[in-house]
Amino acid sequence: MTEKWTTDDIPRQDGKVMVVTGANSGLGLETTRILAARGAHVVLACRTAEKAEEAMREIRTHAPRASVEFMPLDLASLESVRAFAAGFQEQHTQLDVLCNNAGVMALPFRKTTEGFEMQIGTNHLGHFALTGLLLGALQQAEAPRVVTVSSLAHNFGKIRFNDLNWSRGYRKWPAYGQSKLANLLFAFELQRRLERSGQQLISVAVHPGYAATNLQAAGPIMENSTFGKSLMDVSNSLLAQPADMGALPSLYGCTSPHVEGGRFYGPGGFQQLRGHPVQVKCSRRARSEADASRLWTLSEDLTGVEYLS
Repeated sequence: MTEKWTTDDIPRQDGKVMVVTGANSGLGLETTRILAARGAHVVLACRTAEKAEEAMREIRTHAPRASVEFMPLDLASLESVRAFAAGFQEQHTQLDVLCNNAGVMALPFRKTTEGFEMQIGTNHLGHFALTGLLLGALQQAEAPRVVTVSSLAHNFGKIRFNDLNWSRGYRKWPAYGQSKLANLLFAFELQRRLERSGQQLISVAVHPGYAATNLQAAGPIMENSTFGKSLMDVSNSLLAQPADMGALPSLYGCTSPHVEGGRFYGPGGFQQLRGHPVQVKCSRRARSEADASRLWTLSEDLTGVEYLS
């Protein structure tokens, strides 16, 4: 990897089909915009058609020949996840890249359709199910990869195996940390299982550092906290790097020929908060094979999606 990898280093992606979850805003939109500009056909997997259409118009403003389409996906509903996977495979014969990007952060207590705590349900369980249901399409591609977006918040995360869904004593930031640790445990365990089964598909994890997006404001807005939103706005303006820089690790994971399965990529600057993408370290908990295997089994039980034993 060059010391300062940028979008100029992205090879042409013509002929490749990619899915980006949460593609209508923030890091997902930046990732989608660049992938489409490089020739990939990108499926915007988003909850609402209106926001997706607006995002596609914005993308085509910068790249008039961009090949993009919208397919509805609500990761907080396993029915929606299954419908998306079935619809995708009806329309496409292969999937070259699945970018598990969408996420929610530090929300007041909410539940998904199936009754999961919203952060673990959306950030991890929805993506776990989606990846398994799209495995057949991924296996049809020549050099497929799954890119899962985690966060520095994984460092304070701990998997509550006896209360994954926070039925007792909910705390929004530890719940977020748990979901982002789950992303890493999943990405690394997926790679181990792929290697055991001898597949060409690779799984990598990335994180954006501290990037200014609308993600930070979602929780305060749901809580009607003017102070919380103002605090996030000030923090973003003083400390965060812009969304286009935050998207670089995802873009590197999706496109670089130098990416290796089971690796973790993020900003190379101070404390991984900002900078150009490099291979980075993660917490010891994130590399626990015992926890990863236990979480995998639990995720299969909760979602009903089983794959790669």
